[in-house]
Amino acid sequence: MKRLRPIAILAGSLMLAASGAVAQVSLTPPGSEPPPAANKPAAKPPAKPREVAKEAVKKPAAATPKPEATPAPAATATPAPDDPHVDLVYGAFQRGQYKTAFDLATKRVQEKGDPKAMTMLGELYSNAFGVKRDYAKAIEWYRRASDAGDREAMFSLAMLRLSGQGGPDGGAEAAKLLASSAKLGSMKAAYNLALLYIDGQTLPQDLKRAAELLREAADAGNPEAQYALATFYKDGNGVPKDPEKSVRLLQAASLAGNTDAEVEYAIAMFNGTGTPQNRPAAVALLRKAARENSPIAQNRLAWVLVNGQGAPVDKIEGLKWHLIAKTAGKGDPMLDEALADLSPGDRAKAEAAARRWLGTK
Repeated sequence: MKRLRPIAILAGSLMLAASGAVAQVSLTPPGSEPPPAANKPAAKPPAKPREVAKEAVKKPAAATPKPEATPAPAATATPAPDDPHVDLVYGAFQRGQYKTAFDLATKRVQEKGDPKAMTMLGELYSNAFGVKRDYAKAIEWYRRASDAGDREAMFSLAMLRLSGQGGPDGGAEAAKLLASSAKLGSMKAAYNLALLYIDGQTLPQDLKRAAELLREAADAGNPEAQYALATFYKDGNGVPKDPEKSVRLLQAASLAGNTDAEVEYAIAMFNGTGTPQNRPAAVALLRKAARENSPIAQNRLAWVLVNGQGAPVDKIEGLKWHLIAKTAGKGDPMLDEALADLSPGDRAKAEAAARRWLGTK
């Protein structure tokens, strides 16, 4: 999950050996580790991939994942190249000419009853593009297009129903719509349907079925699904435990820009879990994720820089990231102690750098 990134059940453990010592230093903020997840099928569902990446490290929390209630994303199905009328509608939408797209789509519906034009009208009403936002009209157009077999309309209508639009008890309708959209090849529908199976509220909890759906979406290149499936392989949820498969999926999602996957892939590389150890590469990826405002990455980068493992010691830079992570609830008493041990001048530098990053200078 931001639009549709309600994933992941992952929290890696980044163990850093203290410089010159035998003891291991965990990047997990003391007292913040989630309880071990039960291995039994009846246990609570694993936490959403996105939310777990916000938690501390060793084992997945047992939070309940729920699909994000976000405005329905723009229809992505490319109109048939031999249909210039639909191309005109889609082209106007892509250029931000929403009033033109509305007029062309309306005409197309009136003349041809085209379901993709109906989906476009639903999109415009749902997102207030060129017209006043009107969820009732959006649902009406999405439903008409869904009944005509348009998978994008099915998906968008499902997400509106899950967000509470169109009346109560939308979960059952949403689940059916997602299943139909997924059968027609929508991988974002397959991903969100998997989340419902993980959640176990709208649908009975079924981690094996969730893993199957995630695999379909992951194989099609969906980075959120890749990250979610990586967490399944990491912990053996719905699939046999396989650290190497988990890391391969994390790498793919990371390359696609999934920040949570970047954090977990960096942790795996730092520790050599399921992949050869490569601490410099891990630190570089932690820096990237930290700059993308991942509090977990910021906290772990702070540990790396303060302790000088995988990168040269830089306490001012490291404690800058500690202060930034702390504002997002990822405080760490041991790093607080390191901050207190700085000279007044260096502490002032770290605090000033954190304020600049946070825009509170």
